[in-house]
Amino acid sequence: MGDEAEAYEGSRYASHVSIVRNEDVCIACNRCVDVCMQDVHVPNPEEGKPPLVYHPDDCWYCGCCVMECPRMEEGAIVFRWPVQSELRWKRKETGEHFRVGMANPPAPRMTPPVGGWVVLRDPKE
Repeated sequence: MGDEAEAYEGSRYASHVSIVRNEDVCIACNRCVDVCMQDVHVPNPEEGKPPLVYHPDDCWYCGCCVMECPRMEEGAIVFRWPVQSELRWKRKETGEHFRVGMANPPAPRMTPPVGGWVVLRDPKE
């Protein structure tokens, strides 16, 4: 058990780790263990210790473990979306950051590109 726990601790901030738990805030209620459909969370064999995450690659990114946590607001468990979902773009003119799917994305740029607009012929012709 010790080697697996140490392996997890060494990779807890790697990009593939979807769940980061604050052990100081977690009350070890094991609700995340009960609701996880993929058994990503494993009960800790030590009484009173937070659950362990042994299989982060099996996570479906559903977030049910975070939503079920009674100490979610205090930051007991934080869900990290896949790197692909965290991508953002920045407009050169304004420096504004935005993401695909955000609530109020900035308006699309309507200035023509450097080479100008490609005008396709009218289908009525």
